[in-house]
Amino acid sequence: MKVLIVTYYWPPAGGSGVQRWLKFVKYLQEFGIEPIIYTVANPKYPILDNSLKSEIPENITVLKQPIWEPNNLLSFFKKNKTQQSAGFLNPNPSFFGKVLQYIRANYFIPDARKFWIKPSVKYLENYLSNNKIDAIITTGPPHSLHLIGLELKKKTNIKWVSDFRDPWTEIDYFDQLPLTKKSIGKHQKLEDKVLRNSDAVLVIGKTMKEKFIQFSKSIYVLTNGFDSVKEKQIVPLDTKFTITHIGLMNADRNPYSFWKAIKELAKENDSFANDYQVQLVGEVASEVKESIKNNQLENVIEIGYVSHQKVNEYQLKSQVLLLSVNKVKSAKGIITGKIFEYLQAKRPILAIGPVDGDLSEILNDTNAGSIVDFDDVDTIKSEILKMYFSFKEDVLEIKSKNITQYHRRNLTENLSKIIKETIS
Repeated sequence: MKVLIVTYYWPPAGGSGVQRWLKFVKYLQEFGIEPIIYTVANPKYPILDNSLKSEIPENITVLKQPIWEPNNLLSFFKKNKTQQSAGFLNPNPSFFGKVLQYIRANYFIPDARKFWIKPSVKYLENYLSNNKIDAIITTGPPHSLHLIGLELKKKTNIKWVSDFRDPWTEIDYFDQLPLTKKSIGKHQKLEDKVLRNSDAVLVIGKTMKEKFIQFSKSIYVLTNGFDSVKEKQIVPLDTKFTITHIGLMNADRNPYSFWKAIKELAKENDSFANDYQVQLVGEVASEVKESIKNNQLENVIEIGYVSHQKVNEYQLKSQVLLLSVNKVKSAKGIITGKIFEYLQAKRPILAIGPVDGDLSEILNDTNAGSIVDFDDVDTIKSEILKMYFSFKEDVLEIKSKNITQYHRRNLTENLSKIIKETIS
């Protein structure tokens, strides 16, 4: 059985977007499915991680075609030529910056990779006529890739599975885009078409499934997960009371209450002030840096992006792992991919987000940590103090359970069942 997987993110892409399908591809052949990858030949990824190339199975076919991206042309006019992750939107753009944002939001629908749709459909239609493929899988964002799947479905009638790593019209930054009513309507219409015409839809959580169920009955929750490390790392715990956040921390994830809690604890407890250290591993937005500065926090370290292997080390040696959910209207359905790797590290997790959301359910089910509401400074302080006192007594640990369900191999087995059911 062969499946064609259409993905924009593929090694050497770094960051979270590449992980999901790289890991599925790693294990799919164990379950009788041969993956064939279709991706871009000339990508402009904001983050690179060449170490991920070693995880691509040697015997799989990877098809590549060039893409023209207007982002490259628009960046020529920018004073700041540095690439940014898609998670950052400039909150205070210049007049020219506002014009560019408006153009990108309203003329490149569903996104700036739309110009890859027609050439990809033409190339893949020819490939499919000469090669037997049992199913097509498209993964987004970028959601323009789903339009490739939609067109191929119409032309070939091959079974099609659309995978939503993130929502479309309810993605965290959608409301920040300067979209006209007409443009919003276009997005909604395209999303509707994709969902109604997919033979199966994959989503990462229950809340997203509840949103999509009106469009399709064949919706499956397939979360992200963690993978086995090549070599079991034995890393001694940090001697300081480290609280580590790993991954992108953009403006929406800025945990204002957490910074305030740390400031108050440091002022109230000299021992805590000397022992604590907050580590931010990954890209950090200027708004977050401003919050740290305003709260006069001295023991906060910005480490920046590191390789996936190095990330594992930080997770294993940290005393506490911090998760910050985007404070947006769709927060209840947000499950940051990092939660699953945190589970593997088996260190106490402190999450800040909706206490009745999908993330909260995972933490409760696995007994891996606690989640506190966005604005609940007192409870954040209380949770941190409990962990700090355990740290001082050298007994800070977590007895998690039910985490093997999130291993990438087990998730891939579930995926293989969905694919086979859809094809049959």
